[in-house]
Amino acid sequence: MRRIINYTPSTGVRTVLGVLPFVVVILVYLVASGERMALDPNDKLMPGFAAFASAITRLATTLDIATKQYLLWWDTWLSLWRLFVGLGIAAALGLVLGILIGFIPYLRGMFEPFMAAFSLIPPLAVLPILFILFGLGEVSKIVLIVFGVAPFIIRDVMLRVASIPREQIIKAQTLGASTWQMISGVLLPQVLPRLIDSVRLSLGAAWLYVIAAEAITAEGGLGYRIFLVRRYLAMDVILPYVAWITLLAFVMDWALRRLNAFAFPWDRIREG
Repeated sequence: MRRIINYTPSTGVRTVLGVLPFVVVILVYLVASGERMALDPNDKLMPGFAAFASAITRLATTLDIATKQYLLWWDTWLSLWRLFVGLGIAAALGLVLGILIGFIPYLRGMFEPFMAAFSLIPPLAVLPILFILFGLGEVSKIVLIVFGVAPFIIRDVMLRVASIPREQIIKAQTLGASTWQMISGVLLPQVLPRLIDSVRLSLGAAWLYVIAAEAITAEGGLGYRIFLVRRYLAMDVILPYVAWITLLAFVMDWALRRLNAFAFPWDRIREG
C-alpha cells in the first residue's frame, strides 16, 4: 500500500500548490476588506487594492518636496544598502572566523563556548548601547545587522568544518599540504555552499534588524516610512511596503539559491 509520503507532485501541480496559499490569502483579504468598506467607505484598516495602487503609484512616481526624492525608490535603496553592507560584513566574518575556529583545535577550545554564549544575546536588547557607542548614523544600523547575523553564520560554518570527514584532512597532510593549503583546497570548496545557505537563512533576521533600526532613528528607508505613516493609520502605504519588503527578500533568497546551484553544482549532487 502506497502512503501519501510516496506521492510526488508533478511540476505543474507543484506550481499550483505553491500559488494556492497566496491566492487564498488575497481572497480572504478582499472579502474582509469588502465587508468593512460596505460598512464604512472610509475605513483605513483594510483599504481596497485600488487604494494600495494609488498610494504606491504616488510614492513611486511623485517627487517629494521635502527630500527631492521618489520616496519608494529612495527608501528601497537605503534599506538595501544597509542590508547588503551588513550581510556582506557578517558573511566575511562568518567565513574567516568559522573556518579558523572550526579547524584549529586551540581556537575551537577557546572560542566555541564564547560564540555559543554570544549568539544568545538578543541583538535588539543592545541596540541602545550601539547607538551610544556608534551614534545615530549608518554605522550603528550596520553594526546591529552584523551583531545579529554574524554569530549564527560563524557557528554554522564551524559546524560545516567539523562535519568534513577527518580522512580528507589526513590525506591532505600525507600529501604534504600546509594549513593554508588544506583551508583553501579542502575546506573552502565545501564551506562556501554552506555559507551561501547560511546567508539565505539569515535574510529574515537581517531584514528585522534593518527595519528595527530604521524605525528608531533614520531619515529614510522602508522601515522608517512604515513607522512614519503608522500614526496616520495609513494602511494603504504600510501593507504595500510590507509586501514590497517580502518580495525583495524572496528575490534575494531566489538569487542566492540560483548562485549556489550555479557555482557549486557538485554540492547539490553530493547532498542528493
